[in-house]
Amino acid sequence: MGLALGSTAVSVQAQNGGEIRIAHVYSKTGPLEAYGRQTQTGFMMGLDYATGGTMTVAGKKLVVIEKDDQGKPDVGKSLLATAYGDDKVDLAVGPSSSGVALALLPVAEEYKKILLVEPAVADSITGDKWNKYIFRTGRNSSQDAIANAVALDKAGVSIATLAQDYAFGRDGVKAFRDAIKKARIVHEEYLPTTTTDFTAGAQRLIDKLKDQPGRKIIFVIWAGAGNPFKIADMDLKRYGIEIATGGNILPAMAAYKQFPGMEGASYYYFGMPKNPVNEWLVANHYKQFKTPPDFFTAGGMSAAIAVVEALKKTGGDTHTNKLIKTMEGLSFETPKGKMTFRPEDHQAMQSMYHFKIKVDPAFAWGVPELVREIKPEEMNVPIRNKR
Repeated sequence: MGLALGSTAVSVQAQNGGEIRIAHVYSKTGPLEAYGRQTQTGFMMGLDYATGGTMTVAGKKLVVIEKDDQGKPDVGKSLLATAYGDDKVDLAVGPSSSGVALALLPVAEEYKKILLVEPAVADSITGDKWNKYIFRTGRNSSQDAIANAVALDKAGVSIATLAQDYAFGRDGVKAFRDAIKKARIVHEEYLPTTTTDFTAGAQRLIDKLKDQPGRKIIFVIWAGAGNPFKIADMDLKRYGIEIATGGNILPAMAAYKQFPGMEGASYYYFGMPKNPVNEWLVANHYKQFKTPPDFFTAGGMSAAIAVVEALKKTGGDTHTNKLIKTMEGLSFETPKGKMTFRPEDHQAMQSMYHFKIKVDPAFAWGVPELVREIKPEEMNVPIRNKR
């Protein structure tokens, strides 16, 4: 997959004659580096897959220009402006962090160019901070929340949430609260993204839950560094308190081995979706890296497929308004099966996966076994952008 990376490798003169230029703004470094790296791998594999190995669409060469936002909103903002302005990219993909994404949205609007958000999750990205240049293949907080509610929302259950104190955590909890109809949410605990000592937070969660009747659950919404599952060390079992969470990257799911039988809902795990695109991804990722594709690899591939399918439909025409018209309502096949960009807010409607954790000595992580696929049409994902 020899693509010229970095703006130095490409002469701006050649721009738009025979090529389509795509900026990928992501956390090459910083707290979400693991996520960024997976997205980048998946994106390049997705371009390879969707173009049948040619890296061209309608006779035009695809050129990817990488930008490292370091997980910092101000850095991301200036990099995206440079990409649209100086590098003359036709569209951009990224970023890893919801905080960075919110800083990028006005830049896309200012330059009137598409930003395809992958994998930042906060609802506000396709909600109140949205503009018409924003599309998202990544799932949003509501999709996460509704899918996890399928697993956890039962009468007689008391839930306390543990989340990071920024857009991803707060939007996630708000969406989860909106999705819960039968259970009771008794407490919301927000901790700084840099937290390593969870003792004080865990104590507050225990105090709020321990005297509740019935089933008691701490629902965790966490991204990046820090291991919130350390709270299990505080003898939650003594109080009959369980932990629940959504899916995550494989290294983070090593912590899930302590929780056999834990239920939740995931965006992706390589063993769950059954379709030709996922089969290709799993086989080729094993071939190339000797490991299975991870959570964000699938997302990166989905973003690439969306870009290529849209460009095929426009015959390689990269005019923004033409792309927007083409992408609204567009369906495309991904490692998660079919995704469709909802015209109202450009959020990709997609399946989620209700799982139960099984411990298998052959794997270094808790294995999420599929309970069932939750189809897009089963999820009433709110439209929050006031369009």
